[in-house]
Amino acid sequence: MNTEQILAEIREANLSYLMLAQSLIRADREQALFRLGISEESAAILDTLSPSQIMKIASSNTLLCRMRVDDDLVWGLLTNHGKSAANDGISRLHASILMAGRHHEAA
Repeated sequence: MNTEQILAEIREANLSYLMLAQSLIRADREQALFRLGISEESAAILDTLSPSQIMKIASSNTLLCRMRVDDDLVWGLLTNHGKSAANDGISRLHASILMAGRHHEAA
């Protein structure tokens, strides 16, 4: 993959993320804050963006969203390394609880 392809993929990911974020915020603000891991202030800005503003912001060469899973514990729970399929739901629930706690601490 060359540089132009990477930049095009970043722009596409940015556009998808911004459109999804705005849609979630407008549908259920509290749920959006949790699922996106953003602050109320960020949600307020995203909610008011016009389509042209979204397109302009999305065309940046910097990825706007980031990975919220930043430690081995949560990655292990999400990927179920060494666990049976029966524990899949419990592991995902545990990972969600951990990430929710971190979102609450950050907000």
